[in-house]
Amino acid sequence: MRLTSSDAAAVAFAGVFDRLNARLSVQSDAPIALGLSGGSDSLALLKLATAWGRLHGRRILALTVDHGLNPDSPRWTAFARDAALASGANWEGLSWHGPKPTTGLPAAARRARHALLAEAARAAGARIILLGQTADDVAEGDWMRAEGSTLGRVREWSPSPVWPEGRGLMLLRPMLDVRRQDLRDWLAAQGAGWIDDPANEDVRYARSRAREFLLPMGEGGGATVPSDEGLRCLKAQAPDPLTLSGKDDRFAPVPSSPLPSGEGSLIFDRTLSTQTLAAMLVCAGGVDRPPRGDRLAALTGRLATTDTFTATLSGARLQATPDRIHIHREAGEFTRRPPPDLLLTPGIEAVWDGRWAITVDQPGWTVTHAAGRMASLSKADRALLKVLSPAARASRPVLIRNAPDAPVLAGTVGQARSLVEQRLALALDAVTHERHLS
Repeated sequence: MRLTSSDAAAVAFAGVFDRLNARLSVQSDAPIALGLSGGSDSLALLKLATAWGRLHGRRILALTVDHGLNPDSPRWTAFARDAALASGANWEGLSWHGPKPTTGLPAAARRARHALLAEAARAAGARIILLGQTADDVAEGDWMRAEGSTLGRVREWSPSPVWPEGRGLMLLRPMLDVRRQDLRDWLAAQGAGWIDDPANEDVRYARSRAREFLLPMGEGGGATVPSDEGLRCLKAQAPDPLTLSGKDDRFAPVPSSPLPSGEGSLIFDRTLSTQTLAAMLVCAGGVDRPPRGDRLAALTGRLATTDTFTATLSGARLQATPDRIHIHREAGEFTRRPPPDLLLTPGIEAVWDGRWAITVDQPGWTVTHAAGRMASLSKADRALLKVLSPAARASRPVLIRNAPDAPVLAGTVGQARSLVEQRLALALDAVTHERHLS
């Protein structure tokens, strides 16, 4: 549907507000983060989100990332700041520092942007990040996948795609059924301007080629998008790959009934989809990329039998009995590719091995793995480990302070929290509302 200047506000507010109402809490002290580039999509979302926030007593924190890829980026950042403050939102500017890759720049920039947004949102106490993708982004992504891209599908509600920076965060895209040109018409009717990044017209990048195909006249006025029937045809052609780091999505919603142990291990029935299996392997292994498709398919095939076997994939160890599967971190990985020992800063939560959030209140502690050190633990610590399966014990984190031969089990000093279970719940769409993230 094409919005006119008279009905644009009513339609946009109704649809976007419905999605915000369905996912967000009201009268919460936590801010809602919002990615604000200064482009038309994010600017429209800013106006709608701050209006919703005023109705429900929620603070909006607009976050602008300067990638440092265009000499005009400081001006764009200042424009976004002024727009945020004029709308009544708080604002914070973020910068992507360091060398930029010569190949794969869009994916690297996307990963950096999500990481910066996630870190700023978590630091502010936000649990939700609003993003301004529209129906055009869905169509562009479908076209790119039809051309062979592995970019994940854009979903309304999905976990942050970066790990561990995005732990405990959900992304909400409430404008996926709104066309970009309709939003631009609405903004123009209010006399609002926006930024056009020339990189969006650079056909060296797949996203820009998709835009050129779908929007023959570019980003400006008069551009058209495919008809609804055309969008359906594109979606029918597109594959649906499993994606992780640097993508807009992680796992498609799938039914599952995992039984979390609370100790970074997972126990569940053997009957499960390939995507569920991939999610569990990635979460239990603490990694940020899905397993290779051929290896995953082979493992899924073995699970279709009733064989008892053990397999390793994505840094995780899978032990299958005729009716259950137990997945946990593969301790052998600590010998082959050991995670670096991590020096802890008092009062600052640190993530070790992609699986544990650890906090101490005294200086000098270093976290490492229990493999090869269990005999040096105290009798009380060894008793705590006995509740785990023998294969899972070596993957538990231990702390060392004064002497390498005197480790203590993480959690007996300071706090140690397994991230595996919550990460899996988010990946499998078991969390549907902001209130479930607290």
